[in-house]
Amino acid sequence: MRVPLSWLREYVDLPATETGRDVQAKLVSAGLEVETVEHLGADLKGPLVVGQVLTIEELEGFKKPIRFCTVDVGQANGTGEPQEIVCGARNFAVGDKVVVVLPGATLPGGFSISARKTYGKTSHGMICSGDELGMGDDGSHGIIVLPPETEVGKDAIELLELVDEVLDIAVTANRGDCLSIRGVAREAAIAYGLPLSDPALLDVPAPNAFGYPVRVSDPMGCDRFTARTVTGLSPEARSPIWLQRRLQKVGMRPISLAVDVTNYVMMELGQPLHAYDRGLVQGTIGVRRAEEGEKIVTLDGTTRTLHAEDLVIVDDRGPIGLAGVMGGANTEIADHQESEGTTDVVIEAAHFDAVSIARTARRHKLSSEASRRFERGVDPQAASAAAQRTVDLLVLLAGGTAEAGVTEVIAPSGPHTITLPADHPDKVAGVEYGREIVVRRLQEVGCDVYGQDELIVTVPSWRPDLRRPNDLAEEVIRLEGYENLPSTLPRPPAGRGLTHRQRLHRRVGRALAGSGYVEAPNYPFVNEQVFDQLGLAADDPARRVVKLVNPLNDEEPALRTTLLPGLLAALRRNDGRGSHDLALFETGLVFQPREEQRVAAALPVDRRPTVEEIAELNAALPEQPRHVAVVLAGAREQAGWWGKGRPADWADAVEAARTVAREAGAELVVRGGQYGPWHPGRCAELVVTGEGGERIVGHAGELHPRVLKALGLPARTSAMELDLDALELAGTATLQAPSISTFPVATQDVALVVPRDVPSAEVEAALREGAGELLEAIRLFDVYENDEQLGEGRKSLAYALRFRAADRTLTVDEASAARDTAVALAGERTGAVLRG
Repeated sequence: MRVPLSWLREYVDLPATETGRDVQAKLVSAGLEVETVEHLGADLKGPLVVGQVLTIEELEGFKKPIRFCTVDVGQANGTGEPQEIVCGARNFAVGDKVVVVLPGATLPGGFSISARKTYGKTSHGMICSGDELGMGDDGSHGIIVLPPETEVGKDAIELLELVDEVLDIAVTANRGDCLSIRGVAREAAIAYGLPLSDPALLDVPAPNAFGYPVRVSDPMGCDRFTARTVTGLSPEARSPIWLQRRLQKVGMRPISLAVDVTNYVMMELGQPLHAYDRGLVQGTIGVRRAEEGEKIVTLDGTTRTLHAEDLVIVDDRGPIGLAGVMGGANTEIADHQESEGTTDVVIEAAHFDAVSIARTARRHKLSSEASRRFERGVDPQAASAAAQRTVDLLVLLAGGTAEAGVTEVIAPSGPHTITLPADHPDKVAGVEYGREIVVRRLQEVGCDVYGQDELIVTVPSWRPDLRRPNDLAEEVIRLEGYENLPSTLPRPPAGRGLTHRQRLHRRVGRALAGSGYVEAPNYPFVNEQVFDQLGLAADDPARRVVKLVNPLNDEEPALRTTLLPGLLAALRRNDGRGSHDLALFETGLVFQPREEQRVAAALPVDRRPTVEEIAELNAALPEQPRHVAVVLAGAREQAGWWGKGRPADWADAVEAARTVAREAGAELVVRGGQYGPWHPGRCAELVVTGEGGERIVGHAGELHPRVLKALGLPARTSAMELDLDALELAGTATLQAPSISTFPVATQDVALVVPRDVPSAEVEAALREGAGELLEAIRLFDVYENDEQLGEGRKSLAYALRFRAADRTLTVDEASAARDTAVALAGERTGAVLRG
């Protein structure tokens, strides 16, 4: 909302020394967000005067039309002689009054004016347009043509009110009253402790039976409709300069007198109005809901198909306006420049339901100055005053006659009353204001206050946002000054800290970050086409998705069942931007529809839901296990003076899974597998053992080349995904710190020859079980394949076994016996034999 300081001073007698910056500080302290203060005409310097065009000579031989003019500027040039000026504009004629800037003046932007030779003539000044003076577009797209009665030689800076300060206020959604000069003036009056000259305090005639007929079929959508009629308007009447300038300062373009007056009153009082050409309205004006599929052509020339919830203004033909949003073209006020002009008008000042107007404006993508105000709340009691103000201005400026008929259709309603303990603002703010201050501040806002310890507060009609005791407390606090509130740290209630699940998630994140991964959270939305790109089978459970009724993006209407699409998209995006060495991770929920589909019941709002109601709601939601996933591409270890480095591969993805399992305290079994996006020969199946037996909790390895091509990923990209909730169930509730023995370790190496299709994990499991309690650690350090030395279809696995006792130094015989037992069990289960 743009508020000219000169206009504001009409309703609040601000001290003459107060600048726009001073008023800004006061309003900000009162809780209004004044973003900027614009200084109009700050760098403008005269002489800038009114002139009358005496002669016009058309200059020939140039690429564009040029005119050489003589202009009478009175004694402003010091000689009284006509001023010779070259001008390219063509929207003026001999005898017109124009604005002339003389040599020695400076225009906005630091543009200095001097006599100069151009187009073979010497131009002593300029004939000005609105844009050149910083006024904005007045609709003429040319120089300013002043009314004929304007005095020649008059100072145009004063005439056009070119010097002013304009406050630009960002009005919040709950303060619709401040979308008017009246509302901001009320706030300024409170801030300065000055009286307000309320422009809405007008003598308004009582409604009678002679007004224009109006029928309201939906009193919930329109609870007040005022109609007034003005006849005999002069079609040639133009908006006076002062009215045009005020509209321009608040950011509106002058159009025609009748339209300008309705816009002016809207900006002044905050009540949107509409003027209908009475000659084009057929029969009774009505307010109703639109019929589905009904059409209307609005003032912007667009044909709109109406929705059954749209509130419309109609006559006997059908819709003539979108209520509270925009009028219809079939009753538009005609400009005398285009036709004979409108002489009789019907003024509408109505109050519409905020929610209905907001939905209509969004449905038709048609935000207007009127809809902005109705959405945020308009004073219903101001409708009749706004209509009277409009009538008065039309009679004054256009020579019209106000008809005696006054129509008011009002749905009965009472004022809103709130019961407020007198000390409630004190408790909210932590400051002792006292009853006297609370009552005074609420009365300044416009409330009627009665009572002692328990206050009965009747809120003013222009503040529909005041609905609860806390709203009233906020008014007291903001007017007393937010800056006066003490800084007090809240005392949080004692809690039991993080849950085991929360601690696990944090440990997993820290462990992966410590291993060189970067967390990359993603939106949980996917397109089902990605499952084809990942190579999932047609019957894969991951293809069963939960679809959103109102998705943020129509291209991604489903909730994810795997973390990989988002992570791989992040990897592709970063690789495309030049970051080729990537290691990303994410922990997040995936969504799996239940076998039995339920419809969630609506929870009550008048009380706290019961435990059973919440449980029933949760039972209708999809399963939401938490997963963890990593993706890798490029170099895992950088090359440098320390070495050649190495690329990321499938083993890094498997190691990431082991890192997560260690944090969960779970024993992870890694064996060969085959699933979806992973390369069949480089895919590890990740398994845990629990009370129900073995359970596959994820996969890791290198992605299939077809998947890399479909998704546009770098070559040899690897990935891992685990069900973190399943891993948590298989792990120990409390991590145990390893016991440290002070006795020396005994190391035994064994090389076993096994069939090539035997997984190394099975051999390792057998060795671990056979070695018993003395085995501290086992590590596979070599895999060797050679058909000539080992035999066809066989391979050699070399393991380092570390033995240690907690209470003594092991002898060689004890370590060897444990090794032999381990080798014997591995041979029994996998057919392994000692190499050599």
